[in-house]
Amino acid sequence: MAKAPSAEDIAALRERFSEAIVGVREGLGEVSAYVAPAFLLEVCRYLRDEPRYQFNLLSDLTGVDLGLDQEPRFEVVYHLYSIPLGHRLRLKAQLPSEGPSIDSVTPIWKTANWHERETFDMFGIVFEGHPDLRRILTPDEFQWHPLRKDFPVRGYDDF
Repeated sequence: MAKAPSAEDIAALRERFSEAIVGVREGLGEVSAYVAPAFLLEVCRYLRDEPRYQFNLLSDLTGVDLGLDQEPRFEVVYHLYSIPLGHRLRLKAQLPSEGPSIDSVTPIWKTANWHERETFDMFGIVFEGHPDLRRILTPDEFQWHPLRKDFPVRGYDDF
């Protein structure tokens, strides 16, 4: 069964990236580390390459719309897994409501490619440097992002 990194591992990560890790939440045996978007690639490379962590698999990536009255409004959530150690770690990066964008992690984990495309399509979050950022679930001419809180429950009639 997968487990969270130890408290010592999380403390060492926070010390190494004191500016980048803006918060940590622990609960139910899981750890979520909040990463400042500007440092995302640096933190992700370190977590993949550092022998202490070995997060060699991005098992999932998605977006969250926290609500129209929230700022920051969006989160990008990365679920990391270390196959050698059996550890799981969740990273979260918060983004503003206007022009939400973040660096693509496809150079670090190739599995991010389609996850980022889906998140772009459903939430409108732009992944800078993505090799092929285009819609994956909706038609190319579709103008909206269906998982945003401001998308009408019954959709738009003018499509």
